[in-house]
This record gives sequence, structure tokens and C-alpha cells, in this order.
Amino acid sequence: MPGATDTKPTKPLKNPCNLCQSVRAILKRPKTGQQLCKECFFHVFETEIHNTIVDNKLFNKGDRVAIGASGGKDSTVLAYVMKLLNDRYSYGLDLILLSIDEGITGYRDDSLETVKRNRDQYQIPLLIVSYKDLYGWSMDDIVKEIGRKNNCTFCGVFRRQALDRGAIMLNVDHIVTGHNADDIAETVLMNILRGDLPRLQRCTSIITNDTSEDSSGIETSKILRSKPFKYTYEKEIVMYAYFKKLDYFSTECIYSPNAYRGHARVFLKDLEAVRRTAIVDIIHSGEALSASVQANESTKLPTMANCTRCGYISSNELCKACLLLEGLNKGLPQLGIGHTTKIRRMHEAANLASGLSSPVSLSSAVADGSAEEKVKVVTHIKDLGQLETMPTLDSV
Repeated sequence: MPGATDTKPTKPLKNPCNLCQSVRAILKRPKTGQQLCKECFFHVFETEIHNTIVDNKLFNKGDRVAIGASGGKDSTVLAYVMKLLNDRYSYGLDLILLSIDEGITGYRDDSLETVKRNRDQYQIPLLIVSYKDLYGWSMDDIVKEIGRKNNCTFCGVFRRQALDRGAIMLNVDHIVTGHNADDIAETVLMNILRGDLPRLQRCTSIITNDTSEDSSGIETSKILRSKPFKYTYEKEIVMYAYFKKLDYFSTECIYSPNAYRGHARVFLKDLEAVRRTAIVDIIHSGEALSASVQANESTKLPTMANCTRCGYISSNELCKACLLLEGLNKGLPQLGIGHTTKIRRMHEAANLASGLSSPVSLSSAVADGSAEEKVKVVTHIKDLGQLETMPTLDSV
């Protein structure tokens, strides 16, 4: 017919994105099984984290927030997404990167270079705090002393306190960490396997707020901690970092293969291979168990006070970090791990057998310069004034 135009039938799009239907899908979400294009994946990934932040009311406008930055995939994506969402939704947050240098040669020194690049890429200030400056020991020193067994116990205790110390230096209101859904599910499994039900409440809470009492007996609030990635799968974080071409450090800690957590991780991956919702199902189960444990007075966590040596929050007279440091400095690295009381008694018996009326204290050994005790001058932060020698935002 005159004026008619030939039109070729369009071929149906092969494997279209489940959301936009206009672009070919290039990935399958591990969490839901949806087949998505790259842009739709970015959208749902970022929107889910935004909804987690808003639904749980993690921040208040004007909050000064420290991002725990290790240079790994989780913290790098966290820093990128926090800045993105802060700008997109006008959270009004003042963001700062806070890194802990554990002193692991060939691992942490390299990953901190990644953090420094992230600082420049995202234009977020950075503070680095080291174990060596805080405690007088690096993780390399500790491993030489105790071997490769229980080293993750030392690192975990010291890192948690170091983050708080760094946050105090920065005068922040809030610390966010890159703990993802896999990490939380693993911790739930570990606590159940250990029979440590009281700690389920802490590990399943998206936001925690330790409290202690000051010298007048008035309860004081500590810095808030939260996990915006609580329901975000590790595989999706890796996919996001890959497609966004983010700069992150991917080498595993050289001391972590011996960690107990590794067994829970292998078990969890086997479960996920059979049932993709296993990770979030375990988290929800942990939340339900936590609620029942919380209602039981006999299984509640102990009341928090302050460590008599360093002033840090603790449920005992000495905080865990001080106890571990005492063991290191006295050549008793097992002090604070496992049967602490038994090891203390053995040490006291050895002192008495040597003709000492009482155990040699850490402070007296330092004062006397006793070489036999092999103590180091730096045992802990007893006064925040000692932090004046730490790097500042301007010097890093």
C-alpha cells in the first residue's frame, strides 16, 4: 500500500531484568534469586540499606559518625554507601574514617594503604590508632609470645576497645561497622554452640549502647555502635564492590585461619548452598532466642561498671583488655583466657614459693624496674591524656 512503512517485529529481550524489564539481566541476587541488571541491583542494594537505617532510626541529624575502616570489602562498601546515602537523603551526618592498626606485617600495613586511598577518593577524614601505641604490644608481638592459638581472642578484645578509644579522640556520637548478615549469622551459631545465650542479645542487635557508672554512681551512656549491613549478604557486598569498581583490599588476615569462627563460616556456607535464606533465617532465629533470653533474669548479661585500672567499661573489676595485658606482661599469656582463676592461683603459688608475701603487681614491677617480670612501661591507657601522642586528623 502507498505510504505504508515496513516494520520488523522486535525480538523479545533475552533474560530481561526482573525489575525494569528493559535491560538484560547480568546477575542473580544471592539473597532473593532475582535476575537484575547492574543499575537495578545498585538501586535495590542501596535502598535496602537506606530502609534499614531509617526503619531502625540509627542516626540523628548532625551526628558525628566514625566508620570503622579496615580496607576490606565490607568497610570500603560501607564508607562508599554511607557517603552516597548521606548526600542523597540529606542525613546531615559528619563522617570520619577510623582505622585500627593491629600491627600485622604484610597484612594490616598493606590494607591501611587502601584506607588512605579511600580517604582521598571519598574525601572523608581519617584517623589511624595502633595497638602498639595503646597497649605497648602489636599483634605480631603477641603471636610471638602466645603462638597461633587464641590470638584472635586478644585481637578481638583489643580492637573493640581501640575503636572506642579512637571514637573518644574524635568526639563522635556513633560508630558504624561493616558487619554483614553472614558475620551476624556466624556469631549466632558460635554463641549457640558455646551455650553463650546471654550474648545473643548483643550479636543480634543492630544498635548497641553499653552503659557504665561514673564515680558518683550515675549511669552514663557510651558511644553507640550500629551495623547498617545487618541484613546485607556478603556475596552481594562483593558484587556491589566489583560492579562499582571500588578499591578494596582482599587478602585474609594471616592469623585468622586458626579462628573458631572459621568452622561456623564453613557450616553456614553449606547451609546457604542448600537454602539461600538460611543466613537471614538464622538471624531471625537469633533475634527470637534473644527475646526469650532477655525475659529470663538468670541469663541476662552482667551489669556494666568501670575497670579499676583503665576506666574502660567492664562487668568485672578489671576489663578483659587489662587482664590479657597483665598476662602478656607477666609472661602468663593464658591469663584471661579459659580458666583464669586457676592460672592466677598457680602464679600466686609460684610467688609464695619464691619467698614473696604477695603477688608482684604490675605497677610495682614497673616502678622497681624488675627485669624478671619482663613488663613493658606501656600497659594500658590509664589516662586519656596519654593519647596526645596519637596521630590527629591533620597529621594523617
